[in-house]
Amino acid sequence: MVFRLNKKMSADLPKLLKSVAQELPPIESNEFGAKFDIFGNSRLVLIGDASHGTSEFYRARAAITKRLIEEHGFTHVAIESDWPDARSIDHYVRQYPCRSEDMPIRVFDHFPRWMWRNAEVQEFVDWLREHNAQLPMNRRTSFNGLDLYSMGSSIRAVVEYLDRVDPALAKAARKRYGCLEPWTDDPQEYGRKSFHEGSAKCEPGVVKMLQELLKKRIQFASHPEDGESFLDAEMNARVVCDSEKYYRAMFHGEKTSWNIRDTHMFNTLSRLLKLKPGSKAVVWAHNSHLGDARGSSMGAKHGELNLGQLCRENYPGEVSIIGCGTHTGTVAAADEWDEPMKIMNLVPSREDSYERMMHDTGISSFMVDLRRLKTEPMLQRFIGVIYRPGTERWSHYIKTILSEQYDAFVWFDRTSAVNAFETAQPKEALSKGETYPFGV
Repeated sequence: MVFRLNKKMSADLPKLLKSVAQELPPIESNEFGAKFDIFGNSRLVLIGDASHGTSEFYRARAAITKRLIEEHGFTHVAIESDWPDARSIDHYVRQYPCRSEDMPIRVFDHFPRWMWRNAEVQEFVDWLREHNAQLPMNRRTSFNGLDLYSMGSSIRAVVEYLDRVDPALAKAARKRYGCLEPWTDDPQEYGRKSFHEGSAKCEPGVVKMLQELLKKRIQFASHPEDGESFLDAEMNARVVCDSEKYYRAMFHGEKTSWNIRDTHMFNTLSRLLKLKPGSKAVVWAHNSHLGDARGSSMGAKHGELNLGQLCRENYPGEVSIIGCGTHTGTVAAADEWDEPMKIMNLVPSREDSYERMMHDTGISSFMVDLRRLKTEPMLQRFIGVIYRPGTERWSHYIKTILSEQYDAFVWFDRTSAVNAFETAQPKEALSKGETYPFGV
């Protein structure tokens, strides 16, 4: 039975939500993850968050993901982070043999550090390593980054790989990527310069580099370096190619750069699935990336697409999207980009929002299966790494149709800030995070 809600009935939404809500046990309970077995047959389960700084969202995603891995055979975890950082974690959790000269890198060591450098992610990473240790290498679950902000480190990774397998091509890579070298520390400046000059002078070189790398795929496969190393080089070359395009697009309007970024994330995810026939992936990212853009003003009014939409379009019937939300509590966020993290008080949700409707159910934590509902447009709150409570309506709310964005929604009425390793964003003292996740 499908429940349809028209505008006149909107006032009754809390009552309707309460009638279909499934109350959730504590996140730490083994029964929490079991509530999501209904999505176990999906090939892709996308689990969003309403902010990048809420502990409950991270812990809920981890609990659901553990269940999907253990009971439903999911083989990839893919997150909204850069490929090189997540690759280092991947080697750790899969206990992948490293070359003797390899040294652990300091991962996620850039703004916003708290997004992945936190105790909640640490706990999941340690669990995944222990889980994988019981399995043969070909059955271990991987940990992957989908984003494209690692232009400099990705360039270095490609060149270092080619130094080992094809010194002549490595020389060509240095020359082609050298065009971007002046801007690897501030790639936005490259985009600004390209916009003002009306040029894309670095594009041909980075595209040619990716093409030549792929052209030699079979040759590199026979090299003593294993296929995993080639995959790493390929993915990093793709990052460089798309990030060059992304930073140029930033100055042509938000829609273009947003679409390039989410398309890159989708292509990276698709590549992972193709590498292993029959594989299944869990994705962790913000609600704005995973909630189908066609069900919000992002897509309907602004022409933006996102990862959730692309997954549904390309894997019809194989995708489940789960959103998360909250009414009030605390959140880890910054006032502006590159500024220190703060623990901020969340403004209670607006009376004309989905969040207030869920709060008014009186249930502290629940999951609602939205496949049984048809809702009308209403405001929904989105908080990223920046939180501006003084202008919250315009900074953090957009109109959405919840039942078109997600297949399910997880609700925590009061939440708390994520447990970050560091508060300062520029340069901090040694801490547990200094060797994360390799420290004991």
